[in-house]
Order: sequence, then structure tokens, then C-alpha cells
Amino acid sequence: MTGQTLRPFLTRATQLYPDREVVARTADGMTRYTYAEYADRVGRLANALRAAGVERGDRVATLCWNHDRHFEAYFAVPDLGAQLHTINPLLPADDVRRIVDGADDRLVFVDPSLADTLAAAYDPDAFESVEQVVVIGSSAPDLPVDSVTSFETFVAGHDADYDPPTVNEDDPAGLCYSSGTTGDPKGVEYTHRMLWSHTMAITTPMGLDIADADVVMPVVPMFHINAWGLPYAATAAGAKHVYPGPSPDPADLVELIEREGVTLTAGVPTVWLGVLDYLDDHDADLSTLSRIVIGGAAPPERLIRAFDDRGVEVVHGWGMTETAPVGAVSHLKPDLRDADYETQLAKRTKQGLILPGLEFEVVDDAGERVPHDGESMGELRVRGPWVADGYVDGPSETRRGDGAEGSVGDDAVEDSWLRTGDVVTVDSDGYIELVDRAADVIRSGGEWISSQALENAIMSHEAVREAAVVGVPHERWGERPVAYLVDDDADRDALVETVSARLREDYPDWWVPDRFEFVEAIPKTATGKFAKTDLRDRRDDPIDGAVAVEPPGDGDWDWDWDGDGGD
Repeated sequence: MTGQTLRPFLTRATQLYPDREVVARTADGMTRYTYAEYADRVGRLANALRAAGVERGDRVATLCWNHDRHFEAYFAVPDLGAQLHTINPLLPADDVRRIVDGADDRLVFVDPSLADTLAAAYDPDAFESVEQVVVIGSSAPDLPVDSVTSFETFVAGHDADYDPPTVNEDDPAGLCYSSGTTGDPKGVEYTHRMLWSHTMAITTPMGLDIADADVVMPVVPMFHINAWGLPYAATAAGAKHVYPGPSPDPADLVELIEREGVTLTAGVPTVWLGVLDYLDDHDADLSTLSRIVIGGAAPPERLIRAFDDRGVEVVHGWGMTETAPVGAVSHLKPDLRDADYETQLAKRTKQGLILPGLEFEVVDDAGERVPHDGESMGELRVRGPWVADGYVDGPSETRRGDGAEGSVGDDAVEDSWLRTGDVVTVDSDGYIELVDRAADVIRSGGEWISSQALENAIMSHEAVREAAVVGVPHERWGERPVAYLVDDDADRDALVETVSARLREDYPDWWVPDRFEFVEAIPKTATGKFAKTDLRDRRDDPIDGAVAVEPPGDGDWDWDWDGDGGD
């Protein structure tokens, strides 16, 4: 291999940390082995793939959860010069079918629990390129494909010694499709150099600060932008890996943290809100846990405070599919480390400081850079060695960011800058703050309302477990905000009155949602983010089982059209 490729990360870990463990919770129980044993398994899998006819440039798909066999493919497939294509198993069958068809996958690995998902997506024409399906485990269920085998049968008899072909840094190593929350999923290719650069950046203290003493547990799915790059970064550092397996609940996560001594874990806010609920009713020892990386959406302040009280740092990051994914992390700069807690908290809730190696700018509608004053808003643009420059399927009409749930527009790259579609401000210290995604900004009376700011403010109330805000068409104002809440069986009229009053303390009256809908659950994407497209689809219809409460006030607002500071 030549240049900046993935293979040296595994070689170094095997040479320097041969006894460090890889641990996984699987449907059949716990598995564990060392880096030395892991390297042997990677060699056997690579030889098995080669024997199956997988060649340089081919794509090998996975439809799998977070476990050790999936991790083996992370190195075995790119080592061949092939592309690892991680498929989101929670996408609709039509999307999975179209993704396999568009990617021309040659072989598919699938978990037994996801065999029905694959079968539902199967179509002879779309799967024409697929020569074999390999089911993780010792037996293979019936599937409507010509060649199906079990993983253990697939690798049986193959030697651990492996002579990798020459792979160049510009060869594609990975492929990930967006979750398609605002349109059809779009494929983003990652070269070896992109993944190498991203790995090096997030292992640094300004990134996620991963070292050989760490025990890393990615809760973010491995099908979602390589679990935010953590499997590669943990290997590069020589850290211990812990994989939580299929559908872990809060009890599973807490047990793994306690038993395996997890120091670093990562996932979307909804995961950790669930863990906090569990900890309220159960004793647990989280003494080894140093930090939780949160992306996909801004963590509510109460979540950060609750883990601070337990001695666990919440590290907020920003990224998207097109940035492989981490682009910014919210660490405190030296002059802020002695600041008061509230000042620090205000910085930590922001998307953070751009990672070393990337450049960014924020521009207005005219393409002019906006000042870094913490108030002027514009579109975030980034460029650098791990930023994508296009799509496998061609241009997309969608725009998304913060956690890579979607993709940017058909003019995504302009003069080498990736247009993220995220509306942000930057303060005088350089901290980026996501005001909203362009698709989620509520445009009311010619002004913008940040749905994310409202959500975070609403969820600061202790009785609100989740909150999502979307814009509803309005004859006079164009759009008005409606909030969807999951509560703890509080007095809902009183709750709305309290929340509305709190919002008016920090925001103009016309920001306050016109209506609060109480629902049993807010729909979520495969990675746990709020699926606002689902809410928008039903925003004009009665909601079964929902309770609507109007906020106090007459809803007759007077905009400050002249910008002179009026209410």
C-alpha cells in the first residue's frame, strides 16, 4: 500500500498492542478477542473475499449492527482495494433496493435479524450485481437470492496470512448513503486518504482525544458514517473496542460501561436522555466513563448538567455525511477553562471549533462573509482533506447537516467549498453555533425562527422528555411554529404556560409556538434524530391520541420590520 491508507492503523495496533481487546455484545452472547486475533480474522476474511472474486474497485455491502464481525469488514474490505458500503437497515425497503442497485454491490453481509429486511428489499433487477449474500453466524436462513452462505462457512479453511494488493491513497475505501430524511438518500464515497486524514484529526486533543488507554464504545451505528470514524480512530490509537450489538437499551449500555470500563462513548442525544432516565431509577458505577461524544443534534443543557453532576463530560460535535463526518468539536479554549460554569456551558452547547486541517467560512445570501459576532447568520461552508466533492448518484436537491442525516444541494461544491446548507453564527472566540438546518428554519413573516433553539429551550423543562418544532403553513405569516412534546404526565395546561413564559424571556413573542401537541413519541430516524419530515407530513392533519394546547396570548404579533429593536 502506498501513501495515506488504512492498513497501517491495524498493523501498528497489532504490533504494539497485540493483547488489547475487541469486545462485542451479540445476539449469541459476548465475544472477545485480542488485536492479534482480530488481525488474523481480518486476514481470513480478506482471503475469503478474494476467493469469492471480490476485486479492487468492487463494492461489498453490510446490513449489520455494531459487532465484531462488522468491524472485521472495516479493514478486510478496504485492504483488498474494494469499497465497504454500509447500508442503513432502517431505511424503507424501496430505499435499500435503490441503494444496492445504484452501488452495484457485489456481495452483501447481513445479520440474521435483518434477513427479513433484505428479503423485503430484494428485486432481481436491482440485485443483479449481487453474487452472494453472507449471513453473520453459523447458519443461513432462506433468502430469495441465488447464493446464500453463513459467515463461518464463508471464512472456513482460509489462512490468516494475507498478502494485500497495492492500494493507493486516492482509491475509494468506503461508501455511505445519507438517511434520506429530506429526499432520496445520496451516496458519498470516502477514499483511503479521506478516512486516514479524518482518523488522524479526531484522535488529537482538539478532536475526540483518543489514546491507547481508552476503552471506546460506539453507540452511533456502524452503518452511519463508519460510527463517526470511531472504529478506525480507536484502532489507530491502540484503544480497546466495545461494540453494543443489536438494539441496546439503556440497561445494556450501562452494563457494558461498568463491566468493560468504557471511558469514551458516542451517540445522539436521545440515547443519553434514555440512559439518564435509567440512572434515575437504578444504581450504576460510571466511574470509568470520562466523556460522551454527542452529535446529530445539540445536547440539551439539562443533559450536560446531569452528566457533569456524575463526573462525565459531554463533548458536542458537528458533522455530516459529506465531512466523513466530524468537522467541529466544542472544547474549551485555554482562556475559558477558568470561566464560570454558565459561561463554559454556553460554549459547550455550541457546535464548536473547526477541526485542525479544515477551513470554514460563513456567507450570506449574496455570498459575502458575515462577521464573527455571534449574531450574524449565514450558510456554513467547509473544505479540507476529508470533505467530499460529489455524490455517487449525482446531485441532490436536499440540504442537511449536523450529524449527516441528509445531503447538500446540487450546487454542493462551489469554488472548492462544500455548501453545508447549515445556517450558523460564529462568535468572537470562533465557536460555530448551528441556528438551524436550512430545511428546518421556520420562515414566518419574512423573518427566521430557529426550530432547534426552541427545541432546546423547551427540553430544558424537567417535565419535557422530548420536543420537536416544525413550521406549519399560515395564511398571513407564511409559516408558524408548532411544537410536539413527549412529557412526564404533567399538568399540560400549566406546562404549556410555564414553557411559553420561559420562551418569552429569551425570544420574541412571535417565536412562541402557536400550538403544543402532546404525543406518545416523536418519530425518529435510524440514528435517533427527530424525523421532522414525518412531522411535516402530518402537520395539517389531526393527530391520533395527541392533545393540543394553545399557549397563552392572542397570537397577534407586531414584527420589527425596521430592525430598530422593537418587539
